[in-house]
Amino acid sequence: MSEDPKPCIICVAITGSVPTKAANPAVPISVAEQIESTHEAFEAGAAICHAHVRNDDETPSSDPERFARLKEGVEAHCPGMIIQLSTGGRSGAGKTRGGMLPLRPDMASLSVGSNNFPTRVYENPPDLVDWLAAEMRTYGIKPEIEAFDLSHIHHAAAMFRDGRIADQPYVQFVMGVKNAMPADRDTFDYYIKTLERLLPGSEWCAAGIGPNQIVLNQWAIAAGGHARTGLEDNVRWDRETLAPSNAALVRRTVEVCDSVGRPVATSAQARAILGLRP
Repeated sequence: MSEDPKPCIICVAITGSVPTKAANPAVPISVAEQIESTHEAFEAGAAICHAHVRNDDETPSSDPERFARLKEGVEAHCPGMIIQLSTGGRSGAGKTRGGMLPLRPDMASLSVGSNNFPTRVYENPPDLVDWLAAEMRTYGIKPEIEAFDLSHIHHAAAMFRDGRIADQPYVQFVMGVKNAMPADRDTFDYYIKTLERLLPGSEWCAAGIGPNQIVLNQWAIAAGGHARTGLEDNVRWDRETLAPSNAALVRRTVEVCDSVGRPVATSAQARAILGLRP
């Protein structure tokens, strides 16, 4: 690491759309549970909350009212924390995926291409991608580009060049999804090289799925990127033990930062690094 290493931004993905309480009782489902879990993760060192919402029966939801209550609660209990709402495909179809964008969160996820998932195709057709990007421009929301494939970095760069993405992109490498990009170190290194070539100056982070979560945390933090953790991506911790909470996974990520001598970014530092409003 350099003598003055860049603070590492920790994003906590609190719920997602797949893990249930049957899989792990620690997964927060109701809005109240989500706010409490986010507050614990915030106090442990998370600067970004990546959020989906669920219906009362635990099924994924695209209900803007639920997103609004979650956003209000996180803002009240986690002052300054960056709120990143998901426009992912499991929560709805077509433009319903962006129904919460008028709430003007700090950030929102944006998948710019399609790929295979464990049991289906994660569809992100070009017209929907362009519509979501336009909505984010309209409401002053910074996209987080979710790169499930190398082509997604190329497409994000093209969208930035022609103005469909207004701000310097923030790119997240997603690795370890079954039937998509595996957690492969050579590919990870080439992702970084490609991003530096096509989008010089862009910040990046990495997310590993399941047992790959800690692996990608270690790779990203040591390489100078940022890290995502949380129960959305990791129902089982270290293959055998159920993760006890989002906060526990954040604390584990903080330990990785400590081990390589990187400070953990405060919310204010994270906002400055990402060019967000104070």
